[in-house]
Amino acid sequence: MSADQQQGLPAIKHTVTIEAPIQKVWDTVSTAEGIASWFMPNDFQAEIGYEFHIQSPFGPSPCKVTELTPPHRLSFLWDTDGWFVTFELKEVGDKTEFTLIHGGWKQPDTLVPKAKEDAAVIRDRMDQGWAGIVQKLKKVVEG
Repeated sequence: MSADQQQGLPAIKHTVTIEAPIQKVWDTVSTAEGIASWFMPNDFQAEIGYEFHIQSPFGPSPCKVTELTPPHRLSFLWDTDGWFVTFELKEVGDKTEFTLIHGGWKQPDTLVPKAKEDAAVIRDRMDQGWAGIVQKLKKVVEG
């Protein structure tokens, strides 16, 4: 098996340019209230090692903050299947480029326990979901 096959499915990645300064975007992606406004209800706190929950359609998902570099990068482990989510922010003049990365995918035919479907099916579904969620973030911030 090659190294690529061992790594599983590729990470989901979505980038959007938001017509707002980086601090305004950061405040919307790094606070519980901000995250709830465009993603899901949660009890997030911007603190390395902080354990929190996101209220997903499959019930509460345990998460843990793993990286925090204000106002440029936030990463957290999501649920119990090895997933991670990263928010990257980059200043582009008076706008902000926001990139969401959802990685940690297993092999295409690996069962995702909570969803009871193969990783390839869930990844495709979540890829479409993230595309809409990132657009929602843009609307919330630019609102």
